[in-house]
This record gives sequence, structure tokens and C-alpha cells, in this order.
Amino acid sequence: MYTRFGDNDIVNRQAQELVTSTWSNNLNNLSQSYTASTHTLNFAQATSSGNFYVEVLNKVASDTTAETQYFVSYGHRLGSGSPDFTHDTGSFGLSPSRVIYNQYRQLHFNDDTKNFTFGTHTPDDIFVINIARGRYKQRLTLGSLSLHISGAANGTTTQTSIKLTDDSVTNPAGAGTSNLGTYYNIVSGANGVVLGGTTATTQVGGTGSYGHFYPEAGLIILNGDFGKVGTDVYPTRGQALSNNTNQNHNKLYKHISSSARFIVDTTEEINSEFYFCRTRNDQFNYTNNESFIDANKNIRFESMQLNPKVFITTVGLYNDAFELVAIAKLSQPVAKDFTKEALIRVKLDY
Repeated sequence: MYTRFGDNDIVNRQAQELVTSTWSNNLNNLSQSYTASTHTLNFAQATSSGNFYVEVLNKVASDTTAETQYFVSYGHRLGSGSPDFTHDTGSFGLSPSRVIYNQYRQLHFNDDTKNFTFGTHTPDDIFVINIARGRYKQRLTLGSLSLHISGAANGTTTQTSIKLTDDSVTNPAGAGTSNLGTYYNIVSGANGVVLGGTTATTQVGGTGSYGHFYPEAGLIILNGDFGKVGTDVYPTRGQALSNNTNQNHNKLYKHISSSARFIVDTTEEINSEFYFCRTRNDQFNYTNNESFIDANKNIRFESMQLNPKVFITTVGLYNDAFELVAIAKLSQPVAKDFTKEALIRVKLDY
């Protein structure tokens, strides 16, 4: 038996935002992280994946439940900071770092002639933190970023930490738009607010921000010169365009890991529809269960013929072609007979 919903039986609710942590198991702060297998960190050859990115996990790689959280890459517009693919004349500077820079330049500008500019400063290089796609829903949550980059790594214990956030609260309109959507400045501060006494675009050398935050793409692109001002928070990058194996992205990861502070939330819009399934006293009092009817579709027990008693356990929603499109299980069976009516509310989130 099918019953069509009436005009007042379906209620739509305005979309609501659900904010959760980006990291596995809804962990708020990714205070402990691990790099992936030695395959990912293989720097032996210029084409090895380790020269392109470092994959970061929430558990040791040998743990079968470990999940990828984010990736760290380094890009240089001239190819510095990583070994050349070949050492032939005319190919110097053709390296993983140049590939990375060009890749994200295309994503941002869709133009391989433009360079990343932070404030009014155009550095030669960038660092990229790419949140794993499976970790965030529709977008990263504005104002939730809290990323500390510690100086206490690789023997540089005297260097200070940088505490970064996006400036979405200070500047809700964003720093600009790109092919990746609206982006915001990465700044020294907290909870989306720029550090007092400073402005977003004059924090690095007086001319630039620490980077850009792309909530819709799950990306953080850092100004490659942020560590050259004041206390250098990571070892010196490469200066030559060839035979350069500084592994800058791996070094940056170590400084992030040492800080034990990486918080960023994810936002998902949830649309809800409520279906009010009404069962009148004369409806849904029989069942095709074999314990109720025999092979000839007759009620097995005479006492149930005029006074059947059944239990509702499941509600199915069908389209006009009588195809099951959704199913809801009740928390406990609902008794039904000719003396009872039931109103079951089904909530469908999508």
C-alpha cells in the first residue's frame, strides 16, 4: 500500500552550516603528525615524489588506520630549491620546484606568465599546504585557522615561532578572487583577526602578507620570503638553479610538526526536509510477512483476521515511478491496529 504525501506533509528547512574539525576523528588540533612511507620521502632522483611533496599522516605509516591529512610542497618560479630533471645545457632550472610553482600559478591565475604577489611583494618562491580533499567538506571555515610555525627544529631552538591565521574577520570581503574562489591573507594573529598594531599586507618586510588562504580549495599558499625577515624560521633555501637538494618543503613540515599547533575547521551546508508520514487507523494494519500470511496470502491465525496486530519498523520513500529512493529505520517498533494511528516524522539531510 502506498500513500501520497499531501501539500502540508513535506516541510523544507533553510540550509544550516555544520562546522567540524578537518582532521580525522574530528580531532581539533593536529598536534602529532607523521610523514608517509619512504617512497613518498624518496629524494634520490629528481623525479622522485619526495621532491614534489611531503604527505602528512595522523598516525605512523605502518599503522593500517593511518589517514592522509595534508601535503606540503615547495615551488620556485625559476626552479631553485630542488634538483634539475637533467643537467643538459638549456635545461637548468627545470625541476620539481618549478613544476609546483607553475601548477599552482595555473590554478590561481590560469596564466603561466603571472607570479604570486602578497601585498605588493612578489617573491620568487612559495610554500603550499594542500589539505587532503577527503578531509574537508564544502570549504574550510573562515577564521578557524591557527597554524604555528616553530623555529625549534633542525637545531634552531633559539628562533621564535610564527602564529598564523587568515584575516577573514578583519577583512571579510577577502584579499581577492581567483580561479580557486575568494582568497584571504595569511597573517600573524588569531581567530581571523590581524595582530594588533599591524596590517595584513605589511607584516613581511613591510610590503606583504604571510600568504593566501583558499577556503574553497583547501589550500594555504605561503609567501616564500616570510622566513627571510627577522628570525629565519627554517634553514636557508637554495641559491643555485641546478643540483639543488635543499628539500625545503620537508624542512617546513618539520617546523610545523615541532609547533604542535595546526587547527582548521571545515564547513558543510546541510539541507533538511521533513516528511510527515501519517498512518490512519484503517491503514497499514496488514503485512506480507510469512509469519502473518501463508503461501495463499491468507492470514494464518483466525484471531487476527478481524483484529490484526502488526508493528511498523521501517518507512520507505518512493518516487512517482514507485522506486525506493530513501529508507528510514525506526528506533523501536510502533504497534499498529484498527484502534491506533501513528504520525512518523522522517528527516532527510543532504
